[in-house]
This record gives sequence, structure tokens and C-alpha cells, in this order.
Amino acid sequence: MQLYSFFNSSTSYRVRIALALKGLAFDCLPVNLRQGEQRAAQYLELNPSASVPLLVDDDGTSLSQSLAIIDYLDALHPEVRLIPQEPLARARVLEVANLIGCDIHPINNLRVLAYLQDRLGVSVQQKNDWYRHWAEQGIEALESLLQRHGQGSFCFGEQPTLADCCLVPQVANALRMGCDLERFELTLAIHRHCLGHLAFQRAAPDRQPDYIP
Repeated sequence: MQLYSFFNSSTSYRVRIALALKGLAFDCLPVNLRQGEQRAAQYLELNPSASVPLLVDDDGTSLSQSLAIIDYLDALHPEVRLIPQEPLARARVLEVANLIGCDIHPINNLRVLAYLQDRLGVSVQQKNDWYRHWAEQGIEALESLLQRHGQGSFCFGEQPTLADCCLVPQVANALRMGCDLERFELTLAIHRHCLGHLAFQRAAPDRQPDYIP
């Protein structure tokens, strides 16, 4: 299995966590988003969306979009299930995953931030304020969902799910960008607990072959 990834991409981070939780070996093929390698013609042939991650399975099947990849891995390797089968439990996990994946992440994606600064001419401070506003607003909603429906040491119980695969990278990005998250006590507690798990440690940005300090 091959994973086209960038060490600091939160979507790649999600998939690396899922692969580690399932104990699946893969070759990491770095795509440097900062240098625009995702827009190279050779990569666009593999992934027209010009993004990471991209998973190429042993049979040649290729799949982009982190949530689709993790759902695919869950179907093929269900022995460590990340998306529950029981309908309401499944819906709760997907509710959190989609809040992060659809409401928070897209508007503070690297290419969105680059467009704000490079094409619309906003200052670095304005760009960072934009990020912090939307990230903190989204994590406030996440905290509320977890307070209402979460349970256990992870988002939903004592085993990690897709929700945790999404939460950890998003919180990591928000902290790196200087967001004030202290009031989101449950979110931070789950984040800290996940970081004590070996699979999350293996998937961390600073453990990747393309890591840039």
C-alpha cells in the first residue's frame, strides 16, 4: 500500500492514524504542498483534485479524500473498526468527523489561506485572524457535541474511532496557529489522551520522513 502524504496535512494525518490503528503497513510518498508538488502534471494524473492524501492499494486501486479512504479501510480491515456499525453510534461518529472535515478544515486549508494572502492581498495578521476565528468557532461546536454525546477517554468510549482520527489533527493545527483552546476542556482532554496512544504517536507529523522542523 502507498500513501501520498504531506507531513503537516491534517487530512493525511487522519489517514496515517487510521492505518496505524489498524496495523497496516504502507510506503509513504511525500508530496510537498508548500512547493506545489500537488499541482505537478504527473501527480494530477493520479489525483485530479491536486490534494493529499491519496491511497494506492496493493491491487492498484487509488482513492482520494481522507474520510472515503478511512471508510474503505474500515470495510476491508474491520478488525479494528473506526466507524461503528450500530446506526446511532455510527451517526454520532460521522457527525463529529463531518463537523471537522466539512465545517472547520476546508476554510482553514493551506490553499484557502494562500489565496487570501496571495490573491486577495490580506496581511499575514488578517490571514491568521481568519484562521483563528473559524477554527475556534468550529471547535466550540465540536466541544458542545462531545459534551452532549461523547463518553469515555476517547470521543466515544474507550476505543478510538474516526472521530478521534479527525479531532487530533485539527486540534494540532489550531494549537500550531495560536488558537486559544483552553476553554474547550473536553476536546483538549481527548487530544491529550490520544497522544498517549502509540498509533497516534507513529502518525504524528514529526515522525514522518518528509518532516520539516
